[in-house]
Amino acid sequence: MHPNTQALIILAGGLGTRMGHVKKAFLDMGGKPIIQRLLDELAPAFGEVVISCRDSEDFADYPATLAPDRFEARSSLTGIHAGLSAMRSTHAFICACDAPFVRRKLAETLMREAKPEDDVVIPLKSDGYMEPLCAVYSKRCITPVSEQLSRDDFKIIRFFDQVRVRTVDAETLRKADPELVSFMNVNTPEELAASRKLL
Repeated sequence: MHPNTQALIILAGGLGTRMGHVKKAFLDMGGKPIIQRLLDELAPAFGEVVISCRDSEDFADYPATLAPDRFEARSSLTGIHAGLSAMRSTHAFICACDAPFVRRKLAETLMREAKPEDDVVIPLKSDGYMEPLCAVYSKRCITPVSEQLSRDDFKIIRFFDQVRVRTVDAETLRKADPELVSFMNVNTPEELAASRKLL
């Protein structure tokens, strides 16, 4: 499946609790907000761009469809639901606004691994864990995700047994992102400092 016929969804509605309640999308990384870094890197590869957010006015100046949460509780799964509901495409690559180093080649690799019948195409890391916030999702996920959110169950992988899931191994992904820096995020001040040092 080719990326430029599908959507990019950036999740930007988190509370930033461990970062002192700052909006992580706007943290400075190399002289520009993380959200802008992600858009510069990823948006050119996709035919549609969606920012899933709680406060639409924060992102009014960005060239993207804004997707406000449709459920009251804040969670990554809530953001996934909002983004999928707002997009026109059948599938989307989804990443979080606190992952400043997501590589376009890795996103393109995951999209190209996706078949039309797949609902989730997700990295399977060498430690056996999946990476649900750097993965491809189809619009068919909306119904099971909505049902799960209505039960106040926010664990992303919980609905996977109701959809078609394809995993992509770390060896394949390292061809696109040798150090797998796409999976790094900045949840704490310490992680932010480490990321700036890496940059």
